[in-house]
Amino acid sequence: MNSFTEENYLKAMFNLSEKSGEITVNDLSKSLNIKMPTVNSMVKRLSAKGYINYQSYKPITLTEEGRMTALLIIRKHRLTEMFLVEKMGFGWEEVHEVAEQIEHIHSPKFFAKMDEMLDFPTVDPHGSPIPDNSGNIQLKNYNPLSFFGKNDLVKLVAVTHSNEEFLKFLNSKNLQLDTIIEVLHKEEFDQTMTVKFYNQEITLSEKVTEKLLVEKQ
Repeated sequence: MNSFTEENYLKAMFNLSEKSGEITVNDLSKSLNIKMPTVNSMVKRLSAKGYINYQSYKPITLTEEGRMTALLIIRKHRLTEMFLVEKMGFGWEEVHEVAEQIEHIHSPKFFAKMDEMLDFPTVDPHGSPIPDNSGNIQLKNYNPLSFFGKNDLVKLVAVTHSNEEFLKFLNSKNLQLDTIIEVLHKEEFDQTMTVKFYNQEITLSEKVTEKLLVEKQ
């Protein structure tokens, strides 16, 4: 059985590999906010266990076993977030820290029951895909809102950042998943957007629009 720390490393490695295509010890150190010597030690341990391929001064890659293990941890995390929102009434901005704790429970039956009670969801409350119980994940190539321009009509389907501060900001603007958004104007200078939804018009900075994933309507 892997330790909580080992599982956190594997999850972080998978996320880094999806974002940048490769994993470095330096990026892993920054991602986890852990000092380099400690990260180096853990990387060597995970390599010895067969979860990663590692050579000094070269990018790290996950083995098939490592990738599978990481995806099953992510599955537990995202299922838990969905359960907290759908069955317990938590806000989407409240669930990350709780899910961080519950994802380390080693009970397939527990999470299988959770999945069944939720009617087998494919995405979490933030629109991120939930891997199935075999570790398969269906990644979708959504575009950020910043990609679109005047008169485009889109639906908000996911967010790339699920930290509490950002989600509270979206709550304050009444922006939630499945919202239909009309782009009214886009500033050429700084890419600021004026958008309309639910009969209200608001202005969103590029910093916000690049974190909102949408599909065209």
